[in-house]
Amino acid sequence: MKTCDLHVHSHFSDGTDTPQQLIENAQKAGLSAIALTDHNTVAGLPALLSAAQGSGVEVIPGCEFTTEHNGDELHILGLFIAPEHYEQVNCLLEQFMIRKSESNRHLVERLRGAGIELNYDSIAKNAMGSVNRAVIAAEMVRKGYCESVKAAFSDYLSASKGYYIPPQRLGSVEVIRFIKSIGAVAVLAHPFLTYNEEQLRAFLELAVPAGLDGMEVQYSAYDEQTTARSAVITEDFGILQSGGSDYHGMNKPHISIGVGQGNLCIPLSLAEMLKKRAVKP
Repeated sequence: MKTCDLHVHSHFSDGTDTPQQLIENAQKAGLSAIALTDHNTVAGLPALLSAAQGSGVEVIPGCEFTTEHNGDELHILGLFIAPEHYEQVNCLLEQFMIRKSESNRHLVERLRGAGIELNYDSIAKNAMGSVNRAVIAAEMVRKGYCESVKAAFSDYLSASKGYYIPPQRLGSVEVIRFIKSIGAVAVLAHPFLTYNEEQLRAFLELAVPAGLDGMEVQYSAYDEQTTARSAVITEDFGILQSGGSDYHGMNKPHISIGVGQGNLCIPLSLAEMLKKRAVKP
């Protein structure tokens, strides 16, 4: 069976792999296709498309949008984004990225006040792409302040700890409508990281009429029961299944491209069905 991974990150956001390394790792994993879904940027897509030429790995151009619905952070994947629309994506994200940068600068300042010696400009330079909390967490691990990225979040970087104040985000339904307006495919990423089933169903009552095409059913952090529940929900709402590892390279070393924590096997047919929802420019 041909397989794919519809949720991976490069060093253009908070992953560690270059585009060339992503292709090489996809080949080693035997994947037929990968979707690059860097956080709030399409900057890595041209390089990945170039690296994939002649590799046998299909690249699905994407982006993971950080959004908010009723105070909850939700991530919406835009898949099959045509190059003609990259600039429109950039324009949508520009103001959010300014707010996000300011939020992360203030986060680093508050951490410095707590005795954690970090330098935002140095972090941004080494990150290659946009800075987010995962990048800051990786730097905290590198400097020995935390044992892992997960520990950095639980001890310092969650909003409940007081150091991080989230920026004003894009509206989830607004982003779904935008993705559809450029002919791309809108997929709700890992909803059970945020919602219980009742909350998810309430959100889908709004999101599906707005154009939501699918939802991640296979995901690295899901157990069999969560995967099964997710599949039932997609059937109930008449949307498509998707799946992705959320691969970040060495920033999440326990997650491997294509297979997650060994619990994923995502049929290429899922990507093919989603592709049918895209509108050719």
